[in-house]
Amino acid sequence: MKRKLSDIWILLLALAGIILLMSVLNGAQFFRARNIQSMAFQMPELGILSLAMMITMLTAGINLSIIASANLTSITIAIVLSHFMGPDMSAGGSTGIVLLAILAGLAVSAIIGLLNGLLIAHLDVSPILATLGTMILVNGISIVLTKGYVISGFPPLILFLGNGKVAGIPMPMIIFIVCVLILWVILSQSRLGLNIYMYGSNPVACHYSGVNNRKVLLKTYLISGLFAGVAAIIMMSRFNSAKADYGESYLLMTVLASVLGGTSASGGFGKVSGLVISLVILQLVSNGLNLMQVNNFLTIAIWGIILIFVMIANYYSNRGPQKRRPA
Repeated sequence: MKRKLSDIWILLLALAGIILLMSVLNGAQFFRARNIQSMAFQMPELGILSLAMMITMLTAGINLSIIASANLTSITIAIVLSHFMGPDMSAGGSTGIVLLAILAGLAVSAIIGLLNGLLIAHLDVSPILATLGTMILVNGISIVLTKGYVISGFPPLILFLGNGKVAGIPMPMIIFIVCVLILWVILSQSRLGLNIYMYGSNPVACHYSGVNNRKVLLKTYLISGLFAGVAAIIMMSRFNSAKADYGESYLLMTVLASVLGGTSASGGFGKVSGLVISLVILQLVSNGLNLMQVNNFLTIAIWGIILIFVMIANYYSNRGPQKRRPA
């Protein structure tokens, strides 16, 4: 019943957001085909990063290094491409080289995920401290590799992944849908998913049920790292560049999307469907604020307000009946 109330909050927020947008904006302008298509290109990069955040929150953890991981992944791909293609990467190149670069980038994101998992699972470092340390480390490596500059001008195949269409559907949206299906299968159709929920609910009981808690955490942060790597490919393609400090505002957004989608910050509960609904809500609101030409800094403040509101709403919806004190 408590979780049903959380679902109701999601629907109410969705309805309120749409009513707000429709009352302020011209409906025809907001629902114009070009505007909807633009949202379909924008949402996937945040969406995949939110998947990376959500799976760690299910274990009562967090991954503060997803943005840094994504940036280092894109920088790695760019360096490999420039090594084999030379400075003028936009001239094109073989599919094999592009695939090699992408695999190298995903390998880096997997290593970062494993590092997080090792720190948390084997050294008992708290997730927030472990991933904060990894974030700082990875940011430093990215700055050293790029010297703070932008690497730009990628081959057409890379650009297609973030800007192309297949049968009229934006390629980033196709990649996002595939990632959503993969995480849904992991969480709802596999033993690992059951173990993730069990660990998030009660790690001690999970251990005494015969589950290897360390392996669960290791695999969780590995998957989180890989999702960050996939998001990196879309980001570098859409920007046609790679840099050490791209997407820093996304970190707050991924936490907001997860919490708004019903993922419990204390672990053990959360659905991919809820996350997708929350992402749609946030994209609608973000696009509406954009059309209203709201200042970017004010937009970030609004996200913070929404996050606080959702946490307060969850607190009251999850409270049990309070015992009356004797008079």
